[in-house]
Amino acid sequence: MDTLGKLFGSQARVKILRLFLLNPEEAYDVPMVAEKSKVSLSEARRELTLIKNAGVVNTKSFTKEIPSKKKNARPKRKRVSGFQLKTTFPLLSSLKSLIVSETPLNRDEIVRRFKGVGKIKFLAISGIFIDEPEARVDVLIVGDDLKKRLIENVLRTIEAEIGHELSYGALETSEFLYRVSVYDKFVRDVLDGRHDRVIDKLMVE
Repeated sequence: MDTLGKLFGSQARVKILRLFLLNPEEAYDVPMVAEKSKVSLSEARRELTLIKNAGVVNTKSFTKEIPSKKKNARPKRKRVSGFQLKTTFPLLSSLKSLIVSETPLNRDEIVRRFKGVGKIKFLAISGIFIDEPEARVDVLIVGDDLKKRLIENVLRTIEAEIGHELSYGALETSEFLYRVSVYDKFVRDVLDGRHDRVIDKLMVE
């Protein structure tokens, strides 16, 4: 990601481009882009103006849910102006190949990111990390004393960098081994599917 940031002149630009390239059917307004890409509103506004002028995105009107300030009240729906990927952009294929094919995190970095979420015994990546669209999850974490909130915080940060929502599973070691023993479908789908074991202290086949 650092290399692309230098080439494109902005890490924020790379994050935002990833968001649109990996979610071509979605529309986002400025606050949504800022939140999902974890950049400031001013950065989001500046970069969106630039990539719109370059012809990568179009303006798009869509309905957005606005959370109510009143407790337990239903969110309101409001028509807002946002942006959507321009699928007819002539350099779209080349841009996607460059931006999306660059893996933002290597194995060592993934291990570092999840350090502190618990005593990890098994960590596998699949899905978007290894271009396996049929995978059940992008990340499976197995360990003891897992801190779900910390895991989710790490995942949200990674999502902002890669531009795509991640699916994951987090299981305590005892539950994982039990599921393996009874041939649980979810666990078997992950283990039998294509995946990369970043951490494997359990050696389960």
